[in-house]
Amino acid sequence: MSRRIAILTDDPGWHGARLREAFELHGCSCEFVSLQECGFDISGAGGGLTIPGFKTLPDGVFVRGVPGGSLEQVVLYLDILHALKHLGICVYNDGHAIERSVDKGMTSFLLHTAGIPTPPTWVVSQEHELASIMKRVFKAGNELVLKPLFGSQGNGLARIRNGDQLPEREIYNGVYYLQQFIHTGNEDAHDWRVFVINGEAVAAMLRRGKGWISNVAQGAQCHPAVLDQELRELAEAAANTLDMRYAGVDILRDHKGQPYVIEVNSIPAWKGLQQVCQIDVTGLLVDDFLTSCRGNTLTEVI
Repeated sequence: MSRRIAILTDDPGWHGARLREAFELHGCSCEFVSLQECGFDISGAGGGLTIPGFKTLPDGVFVRGVPGGSLEQVVLYLDILHALKHLGICVYNDGHAIERSVDKGMTSFLLHTAGIPTPPTWVVSQEHELASIMKRVFKAGNELVLKPLFGSQGNGLARIRNGDQLPEREIYNGVYYLQQFIHTGNEDAHDWRVFVINGEAVAAMLRRGKGWISNVAQGAQCHPAVLDQELRELAEAAANTLDMRYAGVDILRDHKGQPYVIEVNSIPAWKGLQQVCQIDVTGLLVDDFLTSCRGNTLTEVI
């Protein structure tokens, strides 16, 4: 019997199409499923989960998206991932890895305590603490970047210089995640996205923005990059620290060449990377996914 794979996403797009093609080459069938349509049903003798399109639980779950929403909704979505893993289903990446990376504060904390270079960072909720941090940072001649704690794709980023007004508190839901701004030596932002699969950095690209933001979703351009030893070792250490089966690790270098790990993404896109590298990223991901799924058995669902 062919393996049945659930790809969790609300927008399959390019990535969904590539994954389906790669899985079908291995004789697997796929269904695109939104976490918003999944839930718990603990009223009978079944497995306790409801997943559209599956009378029995899938043999594996490839996570391509976790929807936003209220705290309760996000907790529910993560609980479903935790429950799947509890039932012995391969979840790629699993709920714990996603929790550690979607929360930028915890990501920064774990990187720092592991000795991985990351920018000076503060996470506070009180405005008087924010004011004190800004005073110290500006006095030292530095700038700040304010980010949503749960943001992605460069949305909501604000560069704060001495004398600037802060955005409204409500925009950031009352939590200020601040990083010291790292000058890269010119006005055009650039950093490296390193892709790690099963502990090994497999490819890298240089992202160059038109302003100070280098996210592809904000208009940055992707360029081929040499995956040197420094980038490789930093990315692999970061992914290992956050216990991720695969990850997109964002690294920048300051004007002196000192590297910093900025973010570690547990649901990274790879369309831009695929356009500038020679390896088949989707193929490597699916091969690793199926390797991690070996030995799973079909589990009855209600």
